[in-house]
Amino acid sequence: MTGDRGSHLVLAGVLLFVLTVGVSGALAPDRAGTTAAPDGETRATLVGSQGGGPGWHEHGSIYLLNGSDVEWREDSADSYFDVQRLEDGTVLAGFMHSGYEECGEYESPCTRTGIRIVDPDAEGGPEVVEEYSFPVRSQSNSEIHDAEPLPDGGYAMTDMDRERILIVEDDEVVWQWNASELYDEPDDPTRTDWLHINDVDRIGEDRFLVSVRNANQLVIVERTDDGGSEVVEIVNEDTGGSDASCTKNGQLRDADGDGDVRCGDPSVLNHQHNPQWLGDGAVLVADSDNDRVVELHRNAEGDWEPVWVLESAEGMDLRWPRDADRLPNGNTVVTDTLNKRVFEVDENGTVVWSVETERIPYEADREPRELTGGVTADLPRYDGDGTHVAGSGSVPVLSTLVVGLRAVAPWAPVWFAETQIGLTLVSLALALGGGVVHVRSD
Repeated sequence: MTGDRGSHLVLAGVLLFVLTVGVSGALAPDRAGTTAAPDGETRATLVGSQGGGPGWHEHGSIYLLNGSDVEWREDSADSYFDVQRLEDGTVLAGFMHSGYEECGEYESPCTRTGIRIVDPDAEGGPEVVEEYSFPVRSQSNSEIHDAEPLPDGGYAMTDMDRERILIVEDDEVVWQWNASELYDEPDDPTRTDWLHINDVDRIGEDRFLVSVRNANQLVIVERTDDGGSEVVEIVNEDTGGSDASCTKNGQLRDADGDGDVRCGDPSVLNHQHNPQWLGDGAVLVADSDNDRVVELHRNAEGDWEPVWVLESAEGMDLRWPRDADRLPNGNTVVTDTLNKRVFEVDENGTVVWSVETERIPYEADREPRELTGGVTADLPRYDGDGTHVAGSGSVPVLSTLVVGLRAVAPWAPVWFAETQIGLTLVSLALALGGGVVHVRSD
């Protein structure tokens, strides 16, 4: 009898797994995409792809989508990140690549990170025509994720290796803001993913919006006349409460022992990417660890609060979105990283255009950008009526496993998410438990 019970448990586990895969696949939302928008236009969209493989540091590329067709692709780097078309038609991109021989203080071959300028119209196909880069200690979380051209020349860029933003002109660093001016710095920030500064945007004369991912905060930094820097505003300031979301995995730490690590409220922002300044008092953010896109407005008390939230599109919950851009027409383009898709929605959350991506996308950019004095012109903001396109929610531990699954098995279907992982773990437990019972009965 005991042996029969073990066999039944094994069979139940197998059947549960088969049903989980079969039913989930049959009920999964259609991801074929909606490449013909209602206005009849195909959307020309520039995509920076982090790639796939271990650490997502393989098969990176920049490519231009016309509808769902790839017009061109440049794939000579392990990973590409933020991308944008410049006025002369070239493309600016943050990148990371291994195998360099010029390694400074590090052993050769090494990894370098920086920016590249790509000419998509070069004879023979897209070509890297310019590069600024420097060696880093490791591939992991040491990349330059974002760079912005400046009106007087040069580029502002992030540096996750040393946790700073910097301005580079003619391959020389002419100004920098070190995050250690605001946050407690570890002994050597190049040995830990401390703050993960992943975005910088010029939002005014000598004023920059900086995404400090691990602190759940956006920091507005001003370059002062004397060449120094000043933090003039923090979006999602630390107002007390638990710091657990910021201190996990060796991130923020109380190095000076004052009991403060400057952790923002994770219910407002949680490990965000690519904020977009819509104009004074409004910002659009890919709120990644909350699996949503959120528009925040500054209220009368000076606090920032969500006024528009998008958690689901086309019947599929967002999975770790890492970019959201408001368009001049009032729609929003979202890069839904772990679902491997890019889509455009209106204010009601209705999808008007969408496309699957082959590998993990980091950021998508429409072109061209309208600039005023070198700053993106004020963009439409939503009216703040609290519109919330809700999803089904996520399960913290299982959501972490979804991220791991996408890293080690990028071929896994995107509908294989929290529910499917949970049921698979149950089926595995049944099968293993049944096997143990069966062996013991022999």
